[in-house]
Amino acid sequence: MHEPFMQQAIRLAEEKLSRAEGGPFAALVVRENQVIGQGWNRVVAGNDPTAHAEIVAIRDACQQLQSFSLAGCRLYVNCEPCPMCLAAAYWAGLDAIYYGATREDAAAIGFADAHIYEELGRPLSARRLPLSQLMRAEALKAFARWDALPDKIRY
Repeated sequence: MHEPFMQQAIRLAEEKLSRAEGGPFAALVVRENQVIGQGWNRVVAGNDPTAHAEIVAIRDACQQLQSFSLAGCRLYVNCEPCPMCLAAAYWAGLDAIYYGATREDAAAIGFADAHIYEELGRPLSARRLPLSQLMRAEALKAFARWDALPDKIRY
């Protein structure tokens, strides 16, 4: 049941790579055994560091469904998701992720994300990318306005 979708994701990665349309990554979002979103790595092609296959597939599926929620959907990707893509999968509410190659396999060909996993485990003060808080009281005003909305849509 899962293998045909993984095979399709792997074929998409190979196809886009052979056409020089992206890096060696592709992903599918599947609902009720139908592909509703697909994506391949577009980082270099689009000058967009967030255009990983999973992100592109999630965006495509959300547009197809006209919804920010992908509850009831599964993600098939030819490689284990990086921290950004994994976080996007959680935000989208996906039910499951199936992947082929591991993050170690990706690192072996130059796509290393171990440093991000390590950074996320460190306290803010010990991270390589400094985070500095400014103007909290002013920033909280928009939060209070949103929290008071009677018809807000939580996500």
